[in-house]
Amino acid sequence: MRPRLARSVLDRAAHRRADAKWLDEAWHRGRVLVVDPATGHAPVAGNPPRLRYVTAAEAPVGDRLYLGGEDEPYFAVAGAVTDGAGLRELGSDLSDFDVGVLTEALSLVRWHADHLFHTVDGSPTEVASGGWERRSGTRTVWPRTDPAVIVLITDGGDNCLLANGVGWPVDRFSCIAGFVEPGESAEAAVHREVGEEVGVTLRDLAYVASQPWPFPRSLMLGFHGLADPGAPVVVQDDEIAAARWFHRSELAAALAGADAPLRVPPSISIARFLMERWIAA
Repeated sequence: MRPRLARSVLDRAAHRRADAKWLDEAWHRGRVLVVDPATGHAPVAGNPPRLRYVTAAEAPVGDRLYLGGEDEPYFAVAGAVTDGAGLRELGSDLSDFDVGVLTEALSLVRWHADHLFHTVDGSPTEVASGGWERRSGTRTVWPRTDPAVIVLITDGGDNCLLANGVGWPVDRFSCIAGFVEPGESAEAAVHREVGEEVGVTLRDLAYVASQPWPFPRSLMLGFHGLADPGAPVVVQDDEIAAARWFHRSELAAALAGADAPLRVPPSISIARFLMERWIAA
């Protein structure tokens, strides 16, 4: 099993990024995905849905962001999309190939939209290296990824601890998650976040898998942890509305789509992957 968005499908061919002549030739024979940086939407067509790529001649004017592929190159361009959808809406229905392309394209398009000016001196930046750098004079910035951790907590048996976030529907529960802080390891971040958000101490922790989460630019590092179900659960009330232990049968019913008093995360999330992996064990 792999997380839904952890499916890199293109050879990113990094050696081509600095070859302006090759990139120009590749652009004119490549496939282009238009991504709206404001909504994260891309054009789709068909049933089941698929991404609708365009030719270079059909693409809007904008920076050409090289995603990968040499025999059949793929590019992304930022532009308004009025007849499309995004990963949240269609991630479970798209092919693995389309999911991989859209995840990469969305991450890159949104990074460029947020880095038009250099953070040190405010000077304008320009695209370089096929979209994998922005430059301002002698200064260079590269696409940024923010590491975040997420953990499914169980008691080593048939129960798991899930939380309901502030502002969520009251029946929606998920895993504990949070960003890794400066100077902190991923494992330390898991222990800290769990302690802060639900007041529980983990007695064991194991890394499971990772996946990109381009909302806007995170890398989710998934873990499985063990805790004592008899320990008091004390929520951090500015982030967590409620947290409680669920039996395996309750979670299995919700994952199966049954009419259950528990709503689980969408299929593209690594939280869902961690839950399904535990149920299947």
